Amino acid sequence: MRRAASVVALIVLDLVGLVLGVYAALTLRALAYGNEVSQWGLRWKVETDWLPFLTVITVLVFWRAGLYAERERRAGFGRILASLALVGVITLIFTIGTGHRFRTYGLAPTAVLTSAIFIGLLRGSYDVITGDLLKFAGVRRRAILVGTGESLARLRRTLGASRGGIDYEFVGAISTTPDSAGLRALGSPSSLAAVLMADQVDELIVTDSDFSDRELIEIVEQAHRRAVKVRVAPRATELLIERRGEYVPGQGVPLFELRPPVFVGADWLVKRGFDLVVSALVVIVGFPLWAMIALAIKLDSKGPVFYRDSRIGLNENEFGMIKFRTMRADAEAEQAELERQNEAEGALFKIKDDPRVTRVGGFLRRFSLDEIPQVLNVLRGEMSLVGPRPLPVRDYELLEPWHRKRYLVLPGMTGLWQVAGRSSLGFDDLVRLDFYYLEHWSIWLDVSILLKTIPAVLGARGAY
Repeated sequence: MRRAASVVALIVLDLVGLVLGVYAALTLRALAYGNEVSQWGLRWKVETDWLPFLTVITVLVFWRAGLYAERERRAGFGRILASLALVGVITLIFTIGTGHRFRTYGLAPTAVLTSAIFIGLLRGSYDVITGDLLKFAGVRRRAILVGTGESLARLRRTLGASRGGIDYEFVGAISTTPDSAGLRALGSPSSLAAVLMADQVDELIVTDSDFSDRELIEIVEQAHRRAVKVRVAPRATELLIERRGEYVPGQGVPLFELRPPVFVGADWLVKRGFDLVVSALVVIVGFPLWAMIALAIKLDSKGPVFYRDSRIGLNENEFGMIKFRTMRADAEAEQAELERQNEAEGALFKIKDDPRVTRVGGFLRRFSLDEIPQVLNVLRGEMSLVGPRPLPVRDYELLEPWHRKRYLVLPGMTGLWQVAGRSSLGFDDLVRLDFYYLEHWSIWLDVSILLKTIPAVLGARGAY
């Protein structure tokens, strides 16, 4: 019932956003042509003929794009924009085919953009409100972990406390070893049927590398008999084959060629073109803000306005990342003395109340305004707008070998680190987010991350 109510609510919000977006586009067109815009009904005399078709197509396209999926699987703004672009193309073909004459074909792309903005805002508000309501109502996702001690501990740590805005309540662990990762021991896999009968469980989360094929099939069968969802954490080799494996025919055994996660060909052209256009706009439009920040820095403390920080980028080459200066001019010389106060995990150096940060620098850091000059690195081809964050040389030297795959692409100004919690996550979890981004990249994912970075920055979520 909750899923059905969620789908209905999303459809209603989408249609409201669509109508508001179309109306906004019609209003903008009227303003552009100097027409009267004071009366609502005048702009709907012709458009009402094809608006019902538009609403039906929108719902169908959104459904096909997975925009009505479960909360944790639902796509973001990038998919909304892409789906509305497809709706616009279909609607144009339909209306032209039925003899409708447009006064201007600029209405369609304008309506796509305005509708995406309204729908994105409505969906974002819906997610925040319903997430708070679910927590207030005490809704929990009751889960049992199944695996060995070491795998269970890693799985428990990676899952965290919630998914899709719904908190986990771990009932316990089914394990083949005495160690249950700090969870209540529920016995061995052979006792799973009795456990599921005794406890109300929503999900069974299994580490498949710990069981034979027969044991795994039996575990899944026991869960499905009692309407319990099964989630499997696959082996690394299975993930590689699923995302980047290409079957090689004509061999004695099935072989899959694994391609490196790099941007080449059309993907590189699209991503680089997007970076150049957006970065140029940030430089031109943001120049007054740059000037005010520069003046504030000069008035607050002695030293240059900009700071070049040595970072490791593409192919593990060093480059100078440009930032607004947020610390005293002699800050680097003091870092060695502060190492023992490091609060970050792994190859990161972070201090919540770093004494080297200036007053203006603290404000700039809180809202990540010190990062803006990195668009100059983007224009120079040293960085991308979205990608794995470049690490300082000190942090890079502490990396483990498996972390190095993140240097196969240009580092980014923002990325999944910023969207998913920023410095509140452990370093291994941050690197896994980088790998996820490399495996799932699309231009719409870049757009979605850039848009989600804004509320993350404004809320100073996880920032030091």
